[in-house]
Amino acid sequence: MTSFFARLLGKATSRKKQHTLSVDIHSHLLPGVDDGSKTMYESVKMIKAYKAMGYKKLITTPHIMWHRYKNSSEIILEKLEYLKDALADHEVDIEVEAASEYFLDEHFAKLLANKEILTFGDNYLLFEMSYTRAPKDLREIVFDIEMAGYRPVLAHPERYIFMHDDFKEYEELKELGVFFQLNLNSLAGQYSKRVQKIALELANRGMVDFLGSDVHKLSQTETLQRVLASDTLQQVFAKNTILNDTLL
Repeated sequence: MTSFFARLLGKATSRKKQHTLSVDIHSHLLPGVDDGSKTMYESVKMIKAYKAMGYKKLITTPHIMWHRYKNSSEIILEKLEYLKDALADHEVDIEVEAASEYFLDEHFAKLLANKEILTFGDNYLLFEMSYTRAPKDLREIVFDIEMAGYRPVLAHPERYIFMHDDFKEYEELKELGVFFQLNLNSLAGQYSKRVQKIALELANRGMVDFLGSDVHKLSQTETLQRVLASDTLQQVFAKNTILNDTLL
C-alpha cells in the first residue's frame, strides 16, 4: 500500500476533491522568533500563498526550545498581533492564531507545572523531541501533560529516526492517548525517502490525527501546494480521521 501511495503522489486528481484542508496547525510564520520566517514581508507573502491554496485558518506554532529559541507566550502573542496588523494592512483576509511547538526539555517541564502553555483547539498541546532518541521519561511526560488537562499532539512522528525500526514505539504512544500530526511535505519526500516511507506507513495504518504544513520558508509552500493537489492526500483522508477542520 505504501508503494501505491507513492505512485499517486504528484498526480492531480481529475475528479473533484472529496477532502480539502481549511486549517493548518503547524507552521513557523511569525517573523524573527525562530528558524521560520525572517521578516514580516516574508510572513505576509507566505500567508498569501496559504490563502491561495484554500486555507481559512492558520494556527502558527513557533518553537519554544530553551537551548535555541527562548520564546515565551508573551513574545509569541505580541508578535502575533503585529502579524495580524500587517495582514490587515495588506488586505489578507484569513484567520491566524498562535500556539507553540514545545521541545521536551527541563524548561518545558517548568512551563507545564505552571500551566504557562499555548494550546490550540480543545486544549491540544503540540510537542516535539530529539530526532535521534526519546527522553528517558517520555511516557511520564505524556502522563503529566494529560494530568495537567492538555491533549498531547506529537509533531511529525515520521521524523523520529529512533522509532523507524519498531512500530511498537508508535503504537505505545497512541495507546497512551497521543495524537499524531503528520507533516504534509513528508509525503513528498521533503526530508528524506525514509521519512516519506514512514509517513506513508503511518497513514496506511490509520494512525494520523492532524496534518500540518510545518512550513518555514516560502519555497516550501510550492511543495505543499503539490501535496494538497495529489491523490495521496485523498488516500490519507480515506485511511484516517483527520481533525484539522474541526478547529474552524
